[in-house]
Amino acid sequence: MSIRIKLLLSYTGMLVVSLLIIVMTAALFTVASTGDVHSLRDFYKVHYQLNPLSEQEESIFLELKYLAKHDPDELQNKDLLLEYDFKLKTEKAGLFVRRVNDPVFESRTFNQPELKDALPPYDLNNYQIRNTFNIKERFYGYAKFDFKYSDGAKGSVFVIKEHSPFAELTRRLLPIFSLILIGVLVVANVLLYRWITRSVIKPLNKLRDSAVRIQEGDLQFELNLQSKDEIGQLNKAFETMRQRLQESVNLRLQYEENRKELISNISHDLRTPITNIKGFIEGIRDGVANTPEKMDMYVDIIYNKTIGMDKLVDELFLYSKLDLNQVPFSFEAVDIIAFLDDCIEEMRYNNENKGVSFQLDEHNSERIEVLADLDKLKRVLLNVIGNALKYMDKPNPLICFSLQVDSEWVTVEVKDNGMGIEAEALPHIFERFYRAEPSRNLSTGGSGLGLAIARQIIEGHGGSIWMESEQGVGSSLFFTLKRTTDEGGFHSHDTDSDY
Repeated sequence: MSIRIKLLLSYTGMLVVSLLIIVMTAALFTVASTGDVHSLRDFYKVHYQLNPLSEQEESIFLELKYLAKHDPDELQNKDLLLEYDFKLKTEKAGLFVRRVNDPVFESRTFNQPELKDALPPYDLNNYQIRNTFNIKERFYGYAKFDFKYSDGAKGSVFVIKEHSPFAELTRRLLPIFSLILIGVLVVANVLLYRWITRSVIKPLNKLRDSAVRIQEGDLQFELNLQSKDEIGQLNKAFETMRQRLQESVNLRLQYEENRKELISNISHDLRTPITNIKGFIEGIRDGVANTPEKMDMYVDIIYNKTIGMDKLVDELFLYSKLDLNQVPFSFEAVDIIAFLDDCIEEMRYNNENKGVSFQLDEHNSERIEVLADLDKLKRVLLNVIGNALKYMDKPNPLICFSLQVDSEWVTVEVKDNGMGIEAEALPHIFERFYRAEPSRNLSTGGSGLGLAIARQIIEGHGGSIWMESEQGVGSSLFFTLKRTTDEGGFHSHDTDSDY
């Protein structure tokens, strides 16, 4: 449920509750005042505590009062009294006239035998001319006037109206009901406030505290607010931001660690040949190379060390550019089988004195096109073959190429029959400067960048690279390339795009 709906419901609830309280209070007050539920419309015209009669009934009562003052004997005229009683019946009231303690006229409206005994006693001063009385469960309001007939007998005239039997009870319970209604209003406000606080304020406070922790550099926590409203969405976005920040910090720390490791590896790989070159140059300067044969040997060693250093610097420069996405890729549709044939012929020529055999398992006669940068893909194969040849221990070295093709990808396998790689080393062979041979000798272990560069290039093609190996049997390196579509288009890259 959204916050907007919660607020709408809360304010609507408060409005409805308040209106109900007002209406119920007004209704109870009206009932208590008028004694009749049907008299709600007359609430502002009639107030029971001041006048129990309606305006018409009050007018008739004033006429009777006038007669009692000026012509009291007329209040014994039955015809006149019937006329007045008829008028009162239309207002749902009745007339009662007594002489001393005997009734002179009693309206049939009441039909109440105990009415005579329930009426108040004679009071010539008329201190209280309006009041109420009960006969069992029936409730009446009246206006009365006490007078004397011409012969001096005590007389009283009453205009009586029956009201709701619950009016008296309501009037007594009105304070209690009012307190209950006020309590309900207070409790409703407290509950609504608590609901809004728990669903809005507390989550916002938690987000604020989390923001403070992030500001102080603390990212080792987790927000776990399960609401599905806007606060929950904000929490989800905030938690995603925290995770991204934590990943960024961890990545920065990892980059820093890698930078230190890179500097250490470069320093080590350059210091060793430089030390060797320095030693042989000192030997030449000190006259150790005192024969033409020794001089040629020293010069050849110095030259080979320099070539190795130059190759290391080139590979390091290429890897750095690949790692920073600064090497442009020129993609084109390449027949992978023809490409592998050309590369195998070149490698046979370059390695004919090493007795290495190269084989290509023909997939079929169809043309299989992939999206590739020819120069960089060739660099991948040279690095992979160079790495395989460094660890070849069989008398008849063999390197086989094979393809696995599906509708979208071509998987190239390069398999050798070398010494294999230990299982613990397999997860690390594509890391820069990692060598399964721990001596870090450039003459045997290489620079440690060949497979790392191969991975960067294959990933730049949108593919993946991995290796499987069994010690004593050999290793198989796999990499994938994306096929072109049947219509000659490409799946994910455009030609001459940058990696």
